[in-house]
Amino acid sequence: MRTPRLTVLLATMFLLVSTGASSATEQAQQRRAAREVRQETRQDARQIKQDCRAADVQYNAECRQDKRQTKQQGRERARDIKY
Repeated sequence: MRTPRLTVLLATMFLLVSTGASSATEQAQQRRAAREVRQETRQDARQIKQDCRAADVQYNAECRQDKRQTKQQGRERARDIKY
């Protein structure tokens, strides 16, 4: 009579552990995707600032502000992916 209880207990423990593992894997994938977005945004922001300065249309402070806004938008997109 103890054998079926032990089997049920082991099966329940296995299900709980496997559910937690898949959740952790999904979270890791979300973090990686968010990191990739931030890295791409960083490169895009750098290019935007270089293009702005090369065009000589705005002051350097305005170019910096454009870069900051671009990076902030990337951070927001990364947050949307993670959470």
